[in-house]
Amino acid sequence: MAKFKVIVSDPQSGASKVVELEEARASPFIGRKIGDTLDGAVVDLAAHKVKVMGGSDSDGVPMRPNVHGGVRRSVVISGGAGFKAKRKGERKRKTVHGDVITDEIVQINMKIVERPTGAAPIPLPIKEKKETEPPAEE
Repeated sequence: MAKFKVIVSDPQSGASKVVELEEARASPFIGRKIGDTLDGAVVDLAAHKVKVMGGSDSDGVPMRPNVHGGVRRSVVISGGAGFKAKRKGERKRKTVHGDVITDEIVQINMKIVERPTGAAPIPLPIKEKKETEPPAEE
C-alpha cells in the first residue's frame, strides 16, 4: 500500500509541517491531481482546505502539472519543475512524472488555501541555541 510524506506549507507564516501517512490514511490521495483541493483533516488540520502543488516519486523524479496521467514520461521542457535552463531558450528532454498521485509517489507538496476564521498560522520551528562553554581555566 502507499506511504506518503506530505509537506504542508503555510503561505501566511512561511512555515511548513511534515505529516507521514500510511495505509488507510494515505488512500484519499490516490487518484488526485495537482491542483485538487482537499479537506485538511487528512493531514491533521481540521477545518482547513489544502491544495496539491506537486510531489516526487521514489527516485526523486518530480511531478509536472502539464504531463497527464500517473506515469513517468520523457518530455522536452524549457523550465519549471525538473529543469532549470542555463541559457535563454534552452530546452532539454527530461524524465518527469505525470500529474496524478499514484502509489509510486513518495512525497506530496501541499499548501493551505483556506483556513477557519481566527485560526492561528502554523508556528515556525524554534531554533535551539548552542550554549558556549567558557574556556577552561588552567
